[in-house]
Amino acid sequence: MLDIKKLRKQPEEIKLALARRGLDAPLDEFAELDRKLREVIAEAEENKALRNKASDEIAAARQAGRDSEEKIAAARKLSEKIKALDLLAADIEAQLDDIVLELPNPPLDDVPDGADEHDNVEVRSWGSPTRFDFEPRPHWDIGTALDIIDQERGAKVAESRFTLLKGAGARLERALINFFLDLHTGEHGYTELFPPILVNSDSMRGTGQLSKFAGQEMYKLRDDDLYLNPTAEVPVTNIYRDEILDEKDLPIHVTAYLPSFRREAGAAGRDTRGLIRQHQFNKVELVKFVRPETSAEELEALTLNAEEVLKRLELPFRTVSLCAGDLGFAAAKTYDLEVWLPSYDDYKEISSCSNFLDFQARRLNIRYRPGGGKPRFIHTLNGSGLAVGRTSAAIIENYQNEDGSVNVPEALRHYMGAEMIE
Repeated sequence: MLDIKKLRKQPEEIKLALARRGLDAPLDEFAELDRKLREVIAEAEENKALRNKASDEIAAARQAGRDSEEKIAAARKLSEKIKALDLLAADIEAQLDDIVLELPNPPLDDVPDGADEHDNVEVRSWGSPTRFDFEPRPHWDIGTALDIIDQERGAKVAESRFTLLKGAGARLERALINFFLDLHTGEHGYTELFPPILVNSDSMRGTGQLSKFAGQEMYKLRDDDLYLNPTAEVPVTNIYRDEILDEKDLPIHVTAYLPSFRREAGAAGRDTRGLIRQHQFNKVELVKFVRPETSAEELEALTLNAEEVLKRLELPFRTVSLCAGDLGFAAAKTYDLEVWLPSYDDYKEISSCSNFLDFQARRLNIRYRPGGGKPRFIHTLNGSGLAVGRTSAAIIENYQNEDGSVNVPEALRHYMGAEMIE
């Protein structure tokens, strides 16, 4: 959520910033409603003062034995008017809240301009795209031949884009989760959490998953105010909702593995096959709660933590800075990590690392008290460290052999108990 004071004082600056996202923000409507609200509140306060004065006069008249019916009738009318004004103020406030809650986070100044993913800017790359002296196969074909990926039975149990992993396929998934968590907790300094898989609408709204720009892809329970977790960012970021944190405890770095659920749209063809776009998928998430002064450097460090996973697995990747038009609703700046997938002959996203500034913290009311002074909103960040299914797909494709077997990356051999899947 944006700072209301800034919306009032710098509407043109915010409007221009949101225009970089391709949004014509309704800030004129906001300003008019805000002006009207101030007028209504002022009128209500004026009438409350008159009612208080009338109450004093009624009390004095009664004490003196004078007739006070006329003053009582006038006070009653004032009360009715105040009630109507309070209701009008509440309605205007609700309209203002609707506008503010639907405004995305303005991009930071160093975010590239652009309309969509084609305008994203490569920051760096690691490794060279994998090439073979034979015709490589996509991971879904390799997985089916090895009997470690079964999409037909997954669809039978649920529906399409739910996958059954078998044998070494299931073990690879588990090995990756353990490897990610061990690396982030053992070397990168994150504390491991295991939060609830179900989240309520306040949690979804707080992190920006529920808005007119998002939410359509989420799975909601029919009879409860609960959603299936779309990403561990939601439950983890909400653990400090409505709290004031102690400055000495910052920064807080946490990581969590959770199964996640999303109605991935995707295009027909490759994206509907394999492990790239699944309705159920596993992720290890990295989340940070930090002081505003450090959030820029914390984003760089978080991104390097996610990159380190790919380096340890020796998977070629590149890091891109998302342009303004491709940013998620709540993000002020995002780096995407894209891993090389031979079946696409291209890089595909495997992690998004974002700085939300105080956007989520304002919606969630998460603050800290600097030096014992007035509470301030913290900054929140998160990133995938990594998406497990996509990592499995990348390993199967980049480590495939001509005979259909798959080499296990050296970093995973301890977890897999094997050097090859065959």
